Amino acid sequence: MKMSKLVSKTRKEAPKDETSRNAQLLIRAGFIHKEMAGVYSLLPLGVKVFDKIKKIIKEEIEAVDGVEISMTALQNPEIWKASDRWDDEKVDNWFKTKLKNDADLGLGFTHEESITNMLKDHVNSYKDLPLYVYQFQTKFRNELRSKSGILRGREFLMKDLYSFCKTEEEQLKYYDLVADAYRKIFQRVGLGEKTHYTFASGGSFSKFSHEFQTETEAGEDTIYLDTKKKIAINKELFEDEENIKAAGLEKKDLVEKRTVEVGNIFNLGQKYAEAEGLKFKDVEGKEQFPFMGSYGIGVGRLIGTIVEVLSDEKGIVWPKEISPFDVHLVILQNDESVIEEAQKIYEGLKANGIEVLFDDRDISAGEKFKDVDLIGIPKSVVVSKRSIEEGNFEVKDRKTGEMTQKPFFDIVEGDFTI
Repeated sequence: MKMSKLVSKTRKEAPKDETSRNAQLLIRAGFIHKEMAGVYSLLPLGVKVFDKIKKIIKEEIEAVDGVEISMTALQNPEIWKASDRWDDEKVDNWFKTKLKNDADLGLGFTHEESITNMLKDHVNSYKDLPLYVYQFQTKFRNELRSKSGILRGREFLMKDLYSFCKTEEEQLKYYDLVADAYRKIFQRVGLGEKTHYTFASGGSFSKFSHEFQTETEAGEDTIYLDTKKKIAINKELFEDEENIKAAGLEKKDLVEKRTVEVGNIFNLGQKYAEAEGLKFKDVEGKEQFPFMGSYGIGVGRLIGTIVEVLSDEKGIVWPKEISPFDVHLVILQNDESVIEEAQKIYEGLKANGIEVLFDDRDISAGEKFKDVDLIGIPKSVVVSKRSIEEGNFEVKDRKTGEMTQKPFFDIVEGDFTI
């Protein structure tokens, strides 16, 4: 992609009403556009990052037999009344609207009820289970406040996975598989060392649910972490000594950390199956309710967390696997020979399957270098009259700042080692 063809432009300053670092950097670097508080549109660079994170999530969820579907945002109130979650007194963040015939509709904030109701048409026998379905779907939550950029959105993309199992034992085994899949996801997106398996309340379903909490001062949560075990307990449970012991932790070993929740997993028991009337016949022909689990990752929140954790004073520092491009190619002079050589490198890189952001704009070298740091692609290559004369081109590592010189053929073949 050439920067002269991008829809978005980089900015020296973020909007004055944007106080969160993640949104400031993503707006300035041209990844997102702010529509209003808690509502952001994706620009081309943002779409690239979203797609790469979605690919990682898909790979890890499908490795534990998740099957992708796509459900509607518009929700039938009757399904939610069955589970007692339509009432605003019970769920206070609904977005609700009406059809022209005055019938009520909701905009989905999660999909436990919907998927359970849907599967009544597809699950009849124990032979149909276990079943694991997931989706990437826009959720709507009427948050009272939204001051954390894309860490807390009113409209956002979520990966939600739902499991349906014949027995509680089968469900608990799958729950642990998903927990491991989540660990792999957070490792691959660059947050593995900072993200902790955290005991949280299971509500009416079980003793515990689990959150994946990432250390950052931008977070709104507090956890208490055992740094040796890499396991934590959240503030809500920390107040009770029995909860700490039940989680296999000792209060004296725990240190307080500021965090943001990047994922959560729940054992749901049979509550939603009973509410929606989802049954299956077991081996003996008796009707049973399946045991369910629910597993969420907010993709926008995950991106915001990555920016909070991995950025520096100059801008974003993307991990290689989720960077919008592999290489940021920069020309220093708007000279015919420089443009021609850079075009050869650009085409050569693309031919070798390397994704390139080509800064072909007619602006100063200083502005281009600032944008290299702001956008945060792992490697940059500089083409200038001098580099053409010497036959070597400067390659710089965004994370470390280290530089080396590489000849033309090493670059186009993807050798960016420093």
